[in-house]
Amino acid sequence: MGSEREVSEDRTGKTCVKMLLLLLLCSYHSTAARAGDADRIYKVPAAGSQKAEAACADPQVTPSSSSGATLQLSHRYGPCSPAPSTDEPTMAELLQRDQLRAEYVQRKFYSGDDALDQSKITVPTNLGTALETLQYVITVGIGSPAVTQKMIIDTGSDVSWVHCSSPNGSVLFDPVKSSTYSPFSCTSTPCTQLGEDGNGCSSSQCQYMVTYGDGSNTTGTYGSDTLALTTSETVANFNFGCSHKEEGFDDKTDGLMGLGGDAESLVSQTAATYGKAFSYCLPQTSRNPGFLTLGAPNSTSGFATTPMYKFENVSTYYGILLQDIAVGGDPLGISPAVFSAGSVMDSGTIITRLPARAYSALSSAFRAGMRGYPRAPTVSLFDTCFDFTGLDLANVSVPAVTLVFDGGVEVDLVYNGIMVAIGDDTMVTECLAFAATSSLSLIGNVQQRTFEVLHDVGQGVFGFRSDAC
Repeated sequence: MGSEREVSEDRTGKTCVKMLLLLLLCSYHSTAARAGDADRIYKVPAAGSQKAEAACADPQVTPSSSSGATLQLSHRYGPCSPAPSTDEPTMAELLQRDQLRAEYVQRKFYSGDDALDQSKITVPTNLGTALETLQYVITVGIGSPAVTQKMIIDTGSDVSWVHCSSPNGSVLFDPVKSSTYSPFSCTSTPCTQLGEDGNGCSSSQCQYMVTYGDGSNTTGTYGSDTLALTTSETVANFNFGCSHKEEGFDDKTDGLMGLGGDAESLVSQTAATYGKAFSYCLPQTSRNPGFLTLGAPNSTSGFATTPMYKFENVSTYYGILLQDIAVGGDPLGISPAVFSAGSVMDSGTIITRLPARAYSALSSAFRAGMRGYPRAPTVSLFDTCFDFTGLDLANVSVPAVTLVFDGGVEVDLVYNGIMVAIGDDTMVTECLAFAATSSLSLIGNVQQRTFEVLHDVGQGVFGFRSDAC
């Protein structure tokens, strides 16, 4: 595995050799996606400002593509959510489920030769917690006539599905009432493509079963129908599961839209129309909407781009390579070997997991930059926490954190991509929103906030555009 090589040409015409599972040594022009301030410090938001508020703010979104279709994306438990719920999980519950999710993703890479191989429509999204992790929700229509469905999006899933039988009060999709619905036969190509998600036959109809990292699952019939992304953009013969039984889905969303890299995903199914590319912007707070866009932007001039990698035997996930991290504008000088296994860019994982050596360097530098502020005890995954109780937050500042990706691409995180609030109305505790792992590293959705994150599979690149929502 370590001896395999791939030769390609970078944008400057310079030929470089890529060692699979090793960091690229080829020099790309260094570009940056800036979301931080010039002083490389942040002021702490006022207490309570990161909590869900009563009203949804006016959209401040700027999708890069004008030729695609854009769907709104919102925080699952915020006022912008199309499926509001009062049963919001605690931070401890979210972090416990997030750990299960992270371990599930990482287990996918434990066996086999998982070498990295390099490889237009816009829909709004809302931050949600089905599968008990922070995820985002879009609203689409399925069937003829179309039935409105509020669906979680997930870059770590391929099979899409909606509730067809559910006791939780969600709007059910009844395939009998749709003139364009058709179940797949057990010998059809879409059925055989399900692979390990296939669940045999019932009455000559293809059955599926998908189990997620937190133990939740869905089973039902696999078929196709018309998908309405917007009032003017539809997808004929969209393949999805009609779920007859679910476990672990207790909120008011109607299903899940898979945005992974395998054949069953929405991205793959619409590649002939929109190209195999999509982008999203995850909002900074629960009272701000974001968006999901299918298709590449008209121009990538506003994006800082870095190569995308596909994991050879785990085609669902999108791979990216970190080179270093900077704190307060100062690079940590982490050895490229620390990041050589690559990272998964995942919209369904909350907190970014870093290799232990990288996390240790980040934590130490961040604590040094916070010298003088009282420390707080470890909370769940977080061991770099600070107690701001009683302090004038207008005078509290934290150092900026920059992720440096392959080719020297710098992504400056926003404040809410660096710190996460823990505690209650009587205690202001904030923690560095990263954790250590001994397995494959993951770039979580907290660190992706406010950026338009482009996944252009066709061109083999990720792109980051700051201040997009």
